[in-house]
Amino acid sequence: MSANPTARLVLVTGAAGGIGAAVAEELAGSGHEVLAVDRAGQGVLALDLTAEDAVGRLDQALRERLADGTRLHGLVNVAGVLAAGRLLDMEAKDWDAMHAVNARAVFLVSQLAARTMIAQQSSDPANARGIVTVSSNAGNTPRDGLGGYAASKAAATMATRSLALELAGHGIRANVVSPGSTATAMLHGMDPDGDIEPASIAGDPARFRIGIPLGRVADPRDIAGTVVFLLSAAARHITGADLTVDGGATL
Repeated sequence: MSANPTARLVLVTGAAGGIGAAVAEELAGSGHEVLAVDRAGQGVLALDLTAEDAVGRLDQALRERLADGTRLHGLVNVAGVLAAGRLLDMEAKDWDAMHAVNARAVFLVSQLAARTMIAQQSSDPANARGIVTVSSNAGNTPRDGLGGYAASKAAATMATRSLALELAGHGIRANVVSPGSTATAMLHGMDPDGDIEPASIAGDPARFRIGIPLGRVADPRDIAGTVVFLLSAAARHITGADLTVDGGATL
C-alpha cells in the first residue's frame, strides 16, 4: 500500500494481457497505482467478473487499497470476450457469455467505482476522476459474423456515455475508447490457422467490411495511450465521448 494520501489508484479490468496489460503498464509509468484485475495471470487480483460474489470481492479489495488515504482516480473497463459467428447460427449461451462480461460487468464495476469516487468528493472537491470503457468499433458499426459481440459492445458504450450524464454533477467523467483490429490474442483467436492481420488490413468486400486505411492493425499501446489521455488533466473537459481508434476502418 502507498503511504501517500495523494496517491492515485486506477482499477483496470482485463489487465493480464493485450490492451489491459498495456493500459496497466502505461498508467504505472505515468505515476499511478494500479489495481489490476483479471480471471488469472501474474500480478493481478484473480477475479471472474461474472461470479456472483465478484462485486463484493472487488469492493473489499478497493477498500483495502484505499484505507491509507489513497484516492480512486479512475476505472478502465477492458475485460472482454468474443465468440464470433453469425446471429442466425449463434447459440444463446454464447450471446449470454459475451453480454455477461462485455456489458453486465461493465455496468456493475462502473457502478461500484462511481459510488466510490462520489464518496471521496468531500476530501477532494475537484474530484477530477474518470471512467473509461474500452469498447469496440463494432459497437457502432455492424459486422457480419460479429453481431453478438457488437451488440454487447454497443450496450457497454451506451451505458458508459449515459453514466457520463449522471456523474457530471460530481465532476466525474466517463468516456469510451473504441478500438478496431488490434494485435491481441482475441484478434488472432478469430483465425488461429491463418494470418488475420493482412486480412484485416485488406478488408473483405464480400462481407461488407472495408480495410484499414492507415495500413496496419493497432498495437495495444495505441489504445492504452488514448485511455491514459482520457484519464489525464488534458482531457478534463471531455466526457460522454466515444473515441474511435481503428486506423480509419470505420470511416
